[in-house]
Amino acid sequence: MLSKTIERFNFNMKKNAFLFQQLINRDFQQRYKRTVLGMAWSVLSPLFQLLVMMVVFSRLFGRNVDHYVIYLFAGNITWSYYSESTNNGMSSLMNNAGVLSKINVPKYLFLLSQNVSALINYGLTIIIFFVFCIVDGIKFTPAMFMLWYPVAWLVIMNVGIGMVLSALYVFFRDIQYLYRIFLTLLNYLSAIFYTLDHFPAAMQRLYLLNPLYVNIKYWRTVVIDGVVPSLGFHALIAFYALLFLGLGCFFYKKYNHRFVYYF
Repeated sequence: MLSKTIERFNFNMKKNAFLFQQLINRDFQQRYKRTVLGMAWSVLSPLFQLLVMMVVFSRLFGRNVDHYVIYLFAGNITWSYYSESTNNGMSSLMNNAGVLSKINVPKYLFLLSQNVSALINYGLTIIIFFVFCIVDGIKFTPAMFMLWYPVAWLVIMNVGIGMVLSALYVFFRDIQYLYRIFLTLLNYLSAIFYTLDHFPAAMQRLYLLNPLYVNIKYWRTVVIDGVVPSLGFHALIAFYALLFLGLGCFFYKKYNHRFVYYF
């Protein structure tokens, strides 16, 4: 069953490769249309956010944290990518309703194009992140070669969550407002600008129920501590990603033929 699904996905991607490329180009053109700096905003935006958070939180939470700027940056870039990817993915179907109502193409192409755009921005900020690591005196260790792992699973998780959100958004426009509230709550529950050192052990374990925190924690453990997390931690990241991808595929398969009636 899984092998057939993968084969069908590969076939559709090859068949619609040109369309997929054009969607990515269109997304970039629309995003940076009439901007002076263009793609530079992909790097400047998270840097400005980091600067603001440094000014606000450094004295409150960063006094007893080694490499607090890197600690903060690791959470910020992960959060920014997750927020951009899922927010843009949520409206991917409705923004292309005119195309989807006229031609029969896999609907997930529009979602994936949004994710590729967000992933490129994420890649650019990761480069800047490592520049900050050098400036802050972080030593590069063999453990850093494992950073591909949380990135890969975060991409998969974002696609799955985007599929769920985009399907719900077709039927319920209110989801966009509810999700903004949820993102604000998730931001505070992801330990981006504070540590869990003073929290009880039971409370710290509860944070592992937050998939985004688990991903951020992986980055900090590898980059700041210089060690690779346990196998259980690896399994937890993969579990969350596969769970949301499975939910997303379920929503798309179940409501695929009903989408067009709500466009």
